[in-house]
Formats: sequence, structure tokens, C-alpha cells
Amino acid sequence: MVTTHSTWRTPAVILTCGCLIAVIAFGPRSTLGFFMTPMVSLNGWGRDVFAFAIAIQNILWGLGQPFSGMLADRFGTLPVMCVGALLYAVGLAVMSVSTTPGMLDLSAGVCIGLGLSGCSFPVVLAAFGKILPEQYRSFSFGLGTAAGSFGQFLFSPLAVLLMDAVGWQNTLLVFAVLMLFAMPLAIALATRRAVDPVAAGSVPTQSLRQALTEALGHRSYVLLTLGYFTCGFQLQFITLHMPAYLIDKGLSAHVGGWTIAAIGLFNIVGSLGSGWLSGIFPKRFLLSIIYFSRSALILAFISFPVTPFTCILFGASMGIFWLSTVPPTTGLIALMFGTRWLATLAGFAFFSHQVGGFLGVLLGGIAFERAGSYDLMWWLAILSGVLSAIINLPIVEKPVVRAAAASA
Repeated sequence: MVTTHSTWRTPAVILTCGCLIAVIAFGPRSTLGFFMTPMVSLNGWGRDVFAFAIAIQNILWGLGQPFSGMLADRFGTLPVMCVGALLYAVGLAVMSVSTTPGMLDLSAGVCIGLGLSGCSFPVVLAAFGKILPEQYRSFSFGLGTAAGSFGQFLFSPLAVLLMDAVGWQNTLLVFAVLMLFAMPLAIALATRRAVDPVAAGSVPTQSLRQALTEALGHRSYVLLTLGYFTCGFQLQFITLHMPAYLIDKGLSAHVGGWTIAAIGLFNIVGSLGSGWLSGIFPKRFLLSIIYFSRSALILAFISFPVTPFTCILFGASMGIFWLSTVPPTTGLIALMFGTRWLATLAGFAFFSHQVGGFLGVLLGGIAFERAGSYDLMWWLAILSGVLSAIINLPIVEKPVVRAAAASA
């Protein structure tokens, strides 16, 4: 049951507020690729300069996520989310006035990256896992992920419209103000220290060090984490570089906006479906299918002429598999280790995701500046997807057997 004495925090309220936070947090960062062209043109930078700042964002998001998870597990999610939202808003505001690579690295890289680690969907999903009844778990993971996708769908065309109407600097300021609304919403997701329900096989007194030692020595957790690398690599490369890639192909910025929006829209279906399937279908097989399908879609996209129709079709098809890895990945961690240290262990897995994202955005910028095209990156995205499809197959889906449980 919900672990709070407050009667107003019903499952519906918790889900609604958590999903709104996911929308607000995931929306602006999914639009940053639209700001690359005006910023590099105004300041005379190469695309690699902008890509490096976003690469910093991804790696700091990944590095910060385990620590944000530890703090949320120990002291509750509310302070972690509020600090994260504030850092995120400051990063967007300072990004709007960045005129040097250092300012861009600090704002779009450091502030937004650390902000995301405190208020984005990994923390939201961990809160769902702790304070919602167990029967809601798989569904809530899918719903929270779908909400992030809706943020991408909503903010992508919104960013293009606002940039046309008020300019890119003011658009970033509008997004910064919107980010602050995540702070009052986080009250509904507040958790207390060590109040999560005991999952099957879980030991309530397990320390953080014991939890990390157990997980990092567990073969299935390591395989799951390695596979998650590909998710970040593919997603961050496409999110950042797709708008510029389409402009290079002679298409308008609006086509890029609607392509990213289509990804977000159709991933609502994909995430909800993935959350539902995670409760009835082996999660390792589901992950393997998702990774392989992504690679097949990328191969199809680069094999045909790029037109507005093929872009939207690719966005819609890719959207089905976009963040659909998150519900089965989070669900596997909860199944294997329980929910006591869920935010922490999900954070460590997400670090691998963000290392992939770091390389996806950085190598994309370097590849374009060196070769004048993104061809190498598309093929790397295909290869990594196939490898992750294979890596996930040997995962064992069952709770870990601990010494205390075995003795009993």
C-alpha cells in the first residue's frame, strides 16, 4: 500500500504528479538539438562544440544518477527532486546567454546534467516502485516512461513555434520557468527513509554497500547494464543530431521538429505497451526484441531517400521502441533485488545508458566535423543494437537468493 499517512496521496494523485514531472523534465532536454544550428551560427562554433556540451550533460546525468538515487533512498525523493529542478532551470536560463564554449559547458552541460539526475524519470519511477501498491508497479513504470515521451512530443513542436515567435533565447527562458513547476509537484512523490515495502527475498537491513556489492557481482545485472549502453547511444545521437541531419538533407527545421515529436507521440504507445508486456512476458526477450527492432528501423531509414514522409514514418516507428526499454529494465532490477535500493541500482544501470549517450552525441559531432556526414554513426547505432539484443538473452529473471533467506 501507499507508504504515507496522508489521505490525499492516492495512487491516482501520485501517478498524475509523477507523470507531470516526467513531462516537464524530459521535454526541454529533448529539444536541445533545435538550438544547435542558431547557437553555432551566432557564435561561430563547430557542431562539435555544441555536441561536447551535451555530451557533458549526458555523462554528468549518468554520474549523478546513482548519487541522486542514494540520496533519494536515504533521505526521500522530495529534496532531491527540488534541487534537481532548480539546477535544471538555472542551466536553461544561463544557456540562453551563453556566448563562449565554457559558458555552454557549464549551463547545458553541468547544470542541466546534474539537474536531470535529480528530477528526471529514473527518480520518478523509483518513487513509484516504493510508494505504490505492487500490483501497480509494471503499469506505473510504463506510464511514467510514456509521460516522458509525451513531453518530447509536446515540447518539440512547441520549441520550433516559440523559436519562430520569440527567438531561441526567450524559448530557453520559457522552458526554465516551466521547469520550476516540478518542485511543488514533487510533494506528492515524497518518500521517507527505509519505508519501502519488502519485496520477495529482500532483507530490510541490507546496507548500501551490501546492495552495491550484490548487484555489481550479479551476472544478470551486469548484462542488463551493458545492454542499456546502446539505449543511450542510439537515443542521444538521434535526439541531438537528427534536426541538423535533416537540414543537411535539404529539409526544413519543422520536419525535424515533427520527426522528434512523432518519436515522442508513438513512444507513449510503446512505453505503455512495454509496461504491460513486462508483467506478462519475459523481460529479457522483450528487451532483445526492442534493441533488434531499433537497428532494423535505422537500417531501413538510411537505405531510402530522406523525405518528409520517410522522416515522419521513421519517427513514428522508432517511437514504438524509443523508451520502451525503461519499464522492463527497471522491472528487472526491482524483481532481482527488491525496492529498498531501487533508485540507487537503477541509477547505476542508467549510468551505462548515459555513457552511451555521451559517446553518441560527442562522436556524432566529431564524425560530422571530420567526415562531413553522419554515416559512420548510423552504422555504429545499428551494430550496438544487434549486440545489445544478444547480450540481454542470458539474463535470469528471478529474485536473488540471499544468505538470510537461504538459512531460513
